[in-house]
Amino acid sequence: MTDSLDPSIIAANLTAVRERIAAAAQASGRAPESVRLIAVSKTFPAESVRAAIAAGQRDFGENKVQEAIPKIEAIEKMAADGQVTADQVRWHLIGHLQSNKARKAARPFDVIHSIDSADLLQKIDAAAREARRTPELLIQVDLAGEATKFGATPDALQPIFDAAASLTSARIIGLMVLPPWSEDAEVARPYFRRLRELRDELGSRGVPAASLRELSMGMSHDFEVAIAEGATMVRVGTAIFGKRTPPSTATEG
Repeated sequence: MTDSLDPSIIAANLTAVRERIAAAAQASGRAPESVRLIAVSKTFPAESVRAAIAAGQRDFGENKVQEAIPKIEAIEKMAADGQVTADQVRWHLIGHLQSNKARKAARPFDVIHSIDSADLLQKIDAAAREARRTPELLIQVDLAGEATKFGATPDALQPIFDAAASLTSARIIGLMVLPPWSEDAEVARPYFRRLRELRDELGSRGVPAASLRELSMGMSHDFEVAIAEGATMVRVGTAIFGKRTPPSTATEG
């Protein structure tokens, strides 16, 4: 677990990130509130999350189910003890989800960004129904074909959306992408643009607009570019909580 920064630093970092988001949105002719900031708290302790909640942050991203559950429970306990106001906190699973962990993921997470098959979609829905939960789901799209990344290929998207017609508890709300890592934000632009184009193509083929309203893309080093290309969710960790030890595996930056 990475050490937590001083709460005042986390609060200042959040302010700076929000200002960057607002500027990027306005430069693209969009309202700042059209972009949701997900503070990626993976590897950081519950104290970091508490500091961010105190600074007004409500959406948090975690990479692994087994790491997230104790942290979520710790925040719930803090809320029960009156240490933090967490009634509107939303937890996002942004890392790869194995099918055998679908049941564990359906209860604690409000949003899951890593659906990559119809089989996983149906398992999440069944688990959500059992847990009496209604999680929102995004399909992770593989646009680079990297061996270390997951996601559905563009050709596999339509069957997943077709399978979504039978969902009873969960619902698809959009698409997510992880471009190849580069310090140069412009390297990611074609991937962000292609995801937006795929969203538009799916819509023209009859996929409901409600299932395509969100585009989850952009990290600490490139979220302004992602916003320019249409991101509605940006996943920012390092710019808020500081550098990680061990280093990030690039599900966010």
